[in-house]
Amino acid sequence: MGGQYRIKGDKYPRMRRRRRHGRLVVAGVASVAALGLAGWGTLQLIDVFTGGGGEASAAGTKSGCGIRATPSPAATAPLPKPAGITVNVLNATTRSGLAKQTADELKKRGFKIGDVGNASKDYDKKVKGTGILLGPAASLNSSLPVLATQLTGAERRTDATRKGATVDLIIGDRFKELAKKPEADKALATLANPKPTPSTAKQGC
Repeated sequence: MGGQYRIKGDKYPRMRRRRRHGRLVVAGVASVAALGLAGWGTLQLIDVFTGGGGEASAAGTKSGCGIRATPSPAATAPLPKPAGITVNVLNATTRSGLAKQTADELKKRGFKIGDVGNASKDYDKKVKGTGILLGPAASLNSSLPVLATQLTGAERRTDATRKGATVDLIIGDRFKELAKKPEADKALATLANPKPTPSTAKQGC
């Protein structure tokens, strides 16, 4: 070569290779992503074969291929028999004779009868529904549910200041009669022996 491109002296230009920093960065990101996907897939497989882990354990106790429901404390608490419940029957309507008639029927069904008469001024002519079942706080999950089997649609109330175990059945404007005895007996039996409610069902067995 001549002219201005002529090489002079004993030194020659060095041909350098292009740096590969860009390729190394891309390869590193791809490796991290692959490792992340592999770890996520492993966790999914573990979750499938263990049936969901903590959620299944919280829902109930595993037994074979199913989950055995655990009864709630309220379901296992003993309920009093009608003979162990004293009921005051009070009439809050303008119809006469309802309190005595209702008290007589409750007595036939095994309940103890306390006071029979008109409701106090706090409730007299103020109960628009079928009735109110009123008792101390402790009766909410004991006496009141048992008495409620005899009067469909009755409202349940508690009074924290009330003493003793006696409960009131306050007859309201929409009251016609107590629940039919066969229906009341069936409701009592169901209340005494509730069926456990199954929680989450395990699939794939």
